Amino acid sequence: MKKTNFGFLALVLIALSCKKGSSATEEPTKYMSLSAGSTWTYETNNNLTATATTNIVTSTIRDSVINSKTYHVFTNSNGAANDYYNITGNDYYTFRNLGALGNTTVENIYLKDNAAVGINWSQTVNITVSGLPSAVPVTFTNTIAEKNISRTVSSIAYTNVIHVTTGIAVAGLPPGSLTTDIQSYYAAKVGLIESKYKINLPLAGINVDQSTILKTSSIK
Repeated sequence: MKKTNFGFLALVLIALSCKKGSSATEEPTKYMSLSAGSTWTYETNNNLTATATTNIVTSTIRDSVINSKTYHVFTNSNGAANDYYNITGNDYYTFRNLGALGNTTVENIYLKDNAAVGINWSQTVNITVSGLPSAVPVTFTNTIAEKNISRTVSSIAYTNVIHVTTGIAVAGLPPGSLTTDIQSYYAAKVGLIESKYKINLPLAGINVDQSTILKTSSIK
């Protein structure tokens, strides 16, 4: 409440000082809300088993310091571990378990909202993958595929959407042994509205094909 009051007072002072030539600077658009109490209801469809599950993500009042960054904590109604997100300037970080690729938790920049179409960024981490004798370097490459597009998800029309593709390369694998198709769509102020995640690595017994859509959200 104090933050809201100070923000309102600042706007009043700016308005009163217009005669001096001052003007309000509009806040940059963000692609994730860290406001406590915000909720997102997602539906994830497993395309291999034709089953669907629902998960409600809730922004808590808690923060956690990880790798010298302050991450905001989000809970999941499906019982999964908490999610951790950080926004530093135009970079969006997440700290989470890689799941199917191995029981490894990594810090990842999943979005750069000021990057132009075609710009990409990569990071390499050592991961122990089932079926492989030792930890191997895995490189994740994110690319801005589209910007400022419109996309309708669950009958809701979103604008100012950023489309990100993600590629995965595992060092030492034979050519063609790993196939991936990972697509993510982020809407202004809302965050992730849709994702498609396919990864097939027979050598490690990994075969994932799922899609997630945002059904509803309440952004505080």
